[in-house]
Amino acid sequence: MTLLTEPIREAARRSVLCWLATVDAEGQPNVSPKEVWAIADDQHVVVAHIASPMSARNIAQHPQVCLSFVDVFVQKGFKLVGTAREVRAGDAEFATWAKPLLAMVGQRFTIQSVLVVHVQSVTAILAPSYRFYPHDTTEASQVASAMRAYKVQAVEKDKP
Repeated sequence: MTLLTEPIREAARRSVLCWLATVDAEGQPNVSPKEVWAIADDQHVVVAHIASPMSARNIAQHPQVCLSFVDVFVQKGFKLVGTAREVRAGDAEFATWAKPLLAMVGQRFTIQSVLVVHVQSVTAILAPSYRFYPHDTTEASQVASAMRAYKVQAVEKDKP
């Protein structure tokens, strides 16, 4: 079954960070931003454990996770719910799961392990404006609003 469709993959490519939510042994939630992550296949997302000891420890105790990502300009994204496991650098399957992550980091970071998320459900995330003002809200209007809020200016492309 393909849960991670092309529109979800495209949204992931446009998202700089994801947030991984885990739960510790006492039931306390932990949400941690992750910079190095990728959709690995139709049902799995891989997250680099670069500096994530709490996320790795929580997953070992409670494998249920939620991973969310949003394109901050379009203000749309996805929430992925599933179970995760840690694949350590010495494990036989490490190279397979780490491949897309290593391509992203090169020599910049050492990947201690890979947190492999088996996605079981996907839900769209939308800024409230899309729901409450559907006739006035477009991706273009959301991008323009975000660019104003973040004080970002569009770069003019060189003309041939």
